[in-house]
Amino acid sequence: MDNFIFIGESWIEIKIGRDRQKRLMHNEQLTIEYEFKLHDGRTKQFFVRLQKPSLHFVPEHTTMARHWTKLTHHQCPNCPLSPEAHHDCPIALNLVDVIESFKDSLSIEEAEITIRSESREYHKRSTVQYGIGSLMGLYMVTSGCPIMDKLRPMVYTHLPFSSLEETLYRAASMYLFAQYFRARDGKTPDWKLEDFAKIYESIATVNQSFSKRLLSINPRDASLNALVGLDCFASAAAFSTIEENLQEFEPLFEAYVQEGDAMRLSPPASP
Repeated sequence: MDNFIFIGESWIEIKIGRDRQKRLMHNEQLTIEYEFKLHDGRTKQFFVRLQKPSLHFVPEHTTMARHWTKLTHHQCPNCPLSPEAHHDCPIALNLVDVIESFKDSLSIEEAEITIRSESREYHKRSTVQYGIGSLMGLYMVTSGCPIMDKLRPMVYTHLPFSSLEETLYRAASMYLFAQYFRARDGKTPDWKLEDFAKIYESIATVNQSFSKRLLSINPRDASLNALVGLDCFASAAAFSTIEENLQEFEPLFEAYVQEGDAMRLSPPASP
């Protein structure tokens, strides 16, 4: 009865604590910091602030739109947004600082790249394109693009410098997690991952169209190659079967698929 108090002749449930906790959660932000220490001594820092628990991007300031951020400027053919309601592409608008900061950088330029979040820190000496690619991916899935938004749950386990195999593992896990919530809410789940590739077909289209948007401002190749790197996984997931992609992970799950009821956590009851 810890959550109840007795008033008059009735027990009244106390919800203040839990409601306050929910409000606090909605007021909290997660900050992911990207730091690039370039070979010439310059340091570039970016702070990506995300609203909990949804992990939508929270702009720090009002970014001045550019001609290339306009929604109709190389708009993706599968974009559901209308120019009447959205003057600018939400991804392009949020990437202005990143694109302009690296507009003169070559993809082969090396840097000390550090990524910091609440619970961990990643550090790698690598070419700038890999750090830019990870940073761009973070903006692209949290900026409110209806196509890229399907990948926003992966930000919960943001993994910079991940391999294609690690990304596939996380993406498939995320997709099956989504099917659990669909089934719980009475919607038809896709347990066979039949639509998994369709999501990445749409994402590959966005990546290719966004490349054209960037090409129109003629930056040096760091940002462009970073986007190409992001598109490698999308294209691989879109144009190969999910069975082929996931087959290499099957040995990890022997305890779940071996003969007998390996999922039973306790012995059967006696008759």
